[in-house]
Amino acid sequence: MQLNRMVKNLVLAGVLGGAGFALAKIEMPIVNPAVAAVEAPTVQPMVPTAPVAQQISSPQVALPNFTGLVQRYGPAVVNITVTQRATKTNANPHRQLQPGGDDESDDDPFSQFFRGLPFGPNGPQRAVPRNGIIQRGLGSGFIVSPDGYIMTNAHVVDGATDVLVKLTDRREFKAKVIGSDKKSDIAVIKIDAKNLPVVSVGSADRVQVGEWVVAIGSPFGFDNTVTAGIVSAKARSLPSDNFTPFIQTDVPVNPGNSGGPLFNLSGEVIGINSQIFSESGGFQGISFAIPIDIAINVKDQLVAHGKVTRARIGVVIQDVNQGFANTFKLPRPMGALVSDVEADGPASKAGLKSGDVITKLDGKDIERSADLPARVATLKPGSTTHLEVYRNGKPIDVAVSLGELKDTVAVAKADEAESGGRLGVSVRPLRPEEAKQLGGASSNGLLVEESSGAAAEAGIQAGDVILSFNGQSVQSADQLKTLIAKAGGNAAVLIQRGKARLFVPVELG
Repeated sequence: MQLNRMVKNLVLAGVLGGAGFALAKIEMPIVNPAVAAVEAPTVQPMVPTAPVAQQISSPQVALPNFTGLVQRYGPAVVNITVTQRATKTNANPHRQLQPGGDDESDDDPFSQFFRGLPFGPNGPQRAVPRNGIIQRGLGSGFIVSPDGYIMTNAHVVDGATDVLVKLTDRREFKAKVIGSDKKSDIAVIKIDAKNLPVVSVGSADRVQVGEWVVAIGSPFGFDNTVTAGIVSAKARSLPSDNFTPFIQTDVPVNPGNSGGPLFNLSGEVIGINSQIFSESGGFQGISFAIPIDIAINVKDQLVAHGKVTRARIGVVIQDVNQGFANTFKLPRPMGALVSDVEADGPASKAGLKSGDVITKLDGKDIERSADLPARVATLKPGSTTHLEVYRNGKPIDVAVSLGELKDTVAVAKADEAESGGRLGVSVRPLRPEEAKQLGGASSNGLLVEESSGAAAEAGIQAGDVILSFNGQSVQSADQLKTLIAKAGGNAAVLIQRGKARLFVPVELG
């Protein structure tokens, strides 16, 4: 069936290609032969006529040649094959970002807004496996050190029991996952090899909209495929991500490209291909890459500490439109409008108030509200940052001692001894506004951000709220881990989904 679909797509591509050619053809002028004969000299040397395209007076622009870049850095791009036995669900209330995954049986009405390219929202987008059926997925990565460190997307290796790396010289290595950070969608894996080719790392700060960029990866498993395009926009904020100012391009990116590098014409990696915007499941002209500066910061922390720490200031913010700019007496729409301040949080202690507009962080402009969490997340908890804040139409300087953004409980890998991994959920406490939406009765519950393994097989989904475990109410992730550790092979989990509550029987892993 998949082969038939591919053939149909190829046929359709051929038809559209022919139509495009017909629209682009050059119309030649009609000349009256009699008039031409009278006006022409009786004797004329046979001089070749220049092509019509050369006669048109227009600037000639040479297209870039990518061969040198590909020859030099293509060998540092790898194909990644992952094997896993479990799936997970992720309720993401949007519809446009997706992988164009390999499964057509998805009935989720929100399945079109996916988190990554090769699988689905933050991981494999497939039906829940039965009887331990093995699943395999594809992705890409690139070598950043001669001794075998490789960067890729977190969703490529998420839940993997085995990771296989294939080089362009056809050598294959089993890889170890050094660390994975779901918030930034960055993972680091390592293979046991030496003297490997490596990429050159650049900076996304110098990227210009309109410049040429090149992607190398393994779309649909076709190793070391090269595609090119231009940077369409910078600092794109996506509904599924609060910490990444994405680079938007029109480079053709498809399932399997996830985790592969995005190069500039100097051969420097400026981003990691991560997501596409699509309503069809395939590439439709819009793809997104994680800026390499953010990715390298995450990589360095994962290699050094095995985890990533991020700073926080403790405010709820929103964008500033022209109306807000007029109201708060700003010179133009910019910055992050503070709509709420967390009680006893870093911002509250520094004196920030609802109605303040944060326009600069450490001297650099905050153009949109999404810029603020992305910038703060790169800072070190405990350090002091300086904010320029507009209050009553005047800028003031506010020094904030940064707190630490607490990560949710990670889903344990197969080889970890973490007790929370038996259930297979990633959870966090409810925010006040979320508790209010649930009627206030679930303020002590834990919101399920991701579900896999035993929880997913029992039907627990992302977006559910865990109220109790084996009859004991849960108020923190640590408490849930303790209850799971003490449980036997079965558990009764009380969840709230919307306004309804129900017990879910779970066979613990």
